Amino acid sequence: MPANKYALLRYRIIDRCLRSRSNPFPTKDDLRYACEEALYGSDGEHISMSTIEKDLWAMRNEGELGFYAPIKFSKSDGGYFYEDPEYTISELPLTDDDLDAIKTAAQTLFQFKDIPLFQQFDTAIEKILDRMKISTHAGNDDGREVIQFERSGAYRGSEYLEPLFLAARDGRSVRFDYQKFNSTEERAVHFEPYLLKEYKGRWYVIGMDKDREAWRTFSLDRIVFMRVEERFFTPSDDFDVASFFKYAVGITVAKDAPEEVVLKFDERLSPYIMSQPLHDSQAVMEESEKGVTISLKVWVTIELISEILGFGDQVEVVSPKRLRTEVKQALTNCLKKYNS
Repeated sequence: MPANKYALLRYRIIDRCLRSRSNPFPTKDDLRYACEEALYGSDGEHISMSTIEKDLWAMRNEGELGFYAPIKFSKSDGGYFYEDPEYTISELPLTDDDLDAIKTAAQTLFQFKDIPLFQQFDTAIEKILDRMKISTHAGNDDGREVIQFERSGAYRGSEYLEPLFLAARDGRSVRFDYQKFNSTEERAVHFEPYLLKEYKGRWYVIGMDKDREAWRTFSLDRIVFMRVEERFFTPSDDFDVASFFKYAVGITVAKDAPEEVVLKFDERLSPYIMSQPLHDSQAVMEESEKGVTISLKVWVTIELISEILGFGDQVEVVSPKRLRTEVKQALTNCLKKYNS
């Protein structure tokens, strides 16, 4: 399997260590520390010992890298060395495509630079690009911006992203006070976080509500106060991201069984719907010059209704009848606002 771009950077650092005269026979810990320092600086551990072990194995054995590095281990000196003292992989530089791929990945990450959780990664990427003499500007050499991502302003609740991320990663339970929209009451929640998910500019945390023994989704902007507990929890095998959101359009997961939803789109929207499906289950039932009829196997939720209403007069709900009635009522109420 071809190495990713950050692995290639580590290979070059390891190569430099193996050719160092000031520290011959570096240990695995020496190599890990050198990669840490070169790529991330002294701001915490980012590279595991197993990663260095895999790197050494790949440099020795992965022919797709374009070399077989003669790396040996000296028992007497307790470290690694090149069997051929003149060997180096420095003559195998990263290609322009490699550099562009790293730059594009960094620019993608920078769209989240205002969110505290991602600022630590922002700094690490900046250091890598600085060492490679690559600009982080998302444009051409003349400074013109040629790629732009959708960005939202400051997000309420973003201060909880990092502690929830760390709690979910480490398996720590949390406690927070939660206030629903249109409510002045707060509920104390004992929660085991499993997943952070963004949807239309809002962040949500999905996990086990221990007080109700049920899987729940909470919006971070409705959390009033939170603290991470010292207590660890054992992640349940019952939670699987793919199956959990299998029938969801948006963030809401319903308890009811999914339904077959049939939608008929006018010809103006047909190319859009065909090229960008509304859901993984989308299937074409009928296609003609007048439009396209599709079916979805999804939960009927507020997000689905909002999605349908967003297409205005270019879509018709064929079935189920309940959904057709809800959408019709929403459009009728909307029309009344303009008739008054």
